[in-house]
Amino acid sequence: MNAKLPEYPDITRHNTFPKLLAYNAANWPDEVALREKEFGIWNEFTWRDYETAVAQFALGLRTLGVGKGDVVGIIGGNRPEWVQCEIAAHALGALSLGIYQDSLAEEVRYLISYADVKVVMCEDEEQADKVLEVVNDCPSVQYIIYHDPRGMRKYDDPRLISQEELLRRGEELGRQEPGLYRRLVEEGEGDAVAMLITTSGTTSHPKLAMLRSQAFLDHCMAYLRADPKYPGDNYVSVLPLPWIMEQVYAVAQALLARVTVNFVEEPETQMSDLREIGPHFVLLAPRVWEAIAADVKARMMEASPFKQFMFNLGMKLGMAKMEREGKPSRLAHWILFRALKDRLGFTYLRSAATGGAALGPETFKFFLAMGVPLRQLYGQTEACGAYTIHRPGDIDFDSVGLPFDNSEVRIEGADEHGVGEIVARTSGMFAGYYRDEQATRADLRDGWLYTGDAGYIKPDNGHLVVIDRIKDMATTSTGVRFSPQYIENKLKFSPFIAEAVIVGDQRPYLAAIVCIRYGIVAKWAEQRSIAFTNYTNLSAQPQVYDLIQREVEQVNGTLPQWQRIRKFLLLYKELDPDDGELTRTRKVRRGVIREKYGDIIDAIYNDQELVKVDATITFQDGTKSRIQTELRVVDLAPEQAAARSDAPAKTVAAAKAEGAR
Repeated sequence: MNAKLPEYPDITRHNTFPKLLAYNAANWPDEVALREKEFGIWNEFTWRDYETAVAQFALGLRTLGVGKGDVVGIIGGNRPEWVQCEIAAHALGALSLGIYQDSLAEEVRYLISYADVKVVMCEDEEQADKVLEVVNDCPSVQYIIYHDPRGMRKYDDPRLISQEELLRRGEELGRQEPGLYRRLVEEGEGDAVAMLITTSGTTSHPKLAMLRSQAFLDHCMAYLRADPKYPGDNYVSVLPLPWIMEQVYAVAQALLARVTVNFVEEPETQMSDLREIGPHFVLLAPRVWEAIAADVKARMMEASPFKQFMFNLGMKLGMAKMEREGKPSRLAHWILFRALKDRLGFTYLRSAATGGAALGPETFKFFLAMGVPLRQLYGQTEACGAYTIHRPGDIDFDSVGLPFDNSEVRIEGADEHGVGEIVARTSGMFAGYYRDEQATRADLRDGWLYTGDAGYIKPDNGHLVVIDRIKDMATTSTGVRFSPQYIENKLKFSPFIAEAVIVGDQRPYLAAIVCIRYGIVAKWAEQRSIAFTNYTNLSAQPQVYDLIQREVEQVNGTLPQWQRIRKFLLLYKELDPDDGELTRTRKVRRGVIREKYGDIIDAIYNDQELVKVDATITFQDGTKSRIQTELRVVDLAPEQAAARSDAPAKTVAAAKAEGAR
């Protein structure tokens, strides 16, 4: 690693994405900027190629009438064309709006209608179908551009235009007016709103945060000072591009630091593609880190007894050293983690990050013990993404690190333990919510963002500790306060548990609704000759209940008595964003869970041993399936009282600290 920071561009001059791209193309035209894997081959695009494509996109969009203040929607997977279209929109003074590719038609309708989207860029037939289904309710849409022509011949809609035709038009306009694109780029204004980024929308429709280019780039510069990237570094883009942090990593930081962004062939091949690239830094969501850890443990279930012994020995040595000294074990490295890191594609990592939701301390320790330089991030879309991070050699398993040098964090309304609402401001603060002044006034006061998260600042090291959403903090009827998220993350360290929801607010004790990790539990069941037909049937098997009971009891052993899970059941389906149960970044929508599964929750506390379910599941293709089953409620402490009536009414901070110990 270089001893000093590289010389990043002057963002007072190059204060928009198109200007930065032009700067890189002029100075390093033959340097590789992007790679995309297609049909098993990595195709490379230089900075010159990158700018040429953006120019053709921009001039093509101009022929469609796109100009300053218009909104261009983009929906599809992570591809070079996604980023090229976004930067092209900025070159015209238009605003980009990324839409998650797994959004349902109704979500697409809301976003393009609310934002008055003029042109929608779709990756393929699937995404074009969604737009065509709702476009008649969205009069602002004038054109629908599609990248992949397969399956599109059957459509006869005058608004449809292929990407190939768009680029042809752009190339033609470029020949007619040779200096037009360069002039448009130079006229770009860094203080103009360039991006509309959807918020997580844990309670209702997502809001659209308005972000300015220069403020965004200034914040990314502070991020790079805290966690440097260097020219030629490799990054693999796997998280959705509409998410604020992927915009930071795959677009802004890549332009600033001349990082090579790699796009995998398919989501199913992302881990093998990542291993081929051997990235220098990665950003993965907590659910992905959890899935990787679970997959590692699941693979060991099929290994020979000797390999299982060596894995368990390496894990024991590595985790013990990390717990005791906060550093990896050299012996565990040679026994286990050196080969494991190589297998996962993490050999060359200088930095690894997770953000968007909380990551459980156990999962965090697992990767640190492996030697993965994992760091927690914390931030919001409204503040240009993350504004705190762990520094090298200063890792605190329960915290999200220290603020960047352009950021300030304080706690408002703190109780006697210092717990209150996290309030922050950065140089990249958003310009408000698009067409929602009331929400802007509620969240942005005197330049400070009121996050709605509960937390505290550790007096010994200044690290920020995030506990949970304030609205999600809960208190049992006996006065015990608890953070559902904290306990849920402990449960999800198990390779067999994909999701968990802790309930117990104003109830006598805590209970858990658990979703099994189907692929791994199915493999476990097959090894034991347990017959099953589908997810619902597998989750109802007595042996699976016994398996999950052992996992829950193991977590209970790490928690203070008044925070332990008393009862649990296995849900008949996975929680799904399409059903409104999770956000697109896979945060639990607790209000939806309470409403949708209220009868199940009531049955748990009414001491029912079996809960009858008669429900209808709607699949992504619109088909429906009726499920009739019974859920067994497991009582882990039938001989004990529901909860000790004399349990102290601890604050969340005190209970969390004790639970962590």
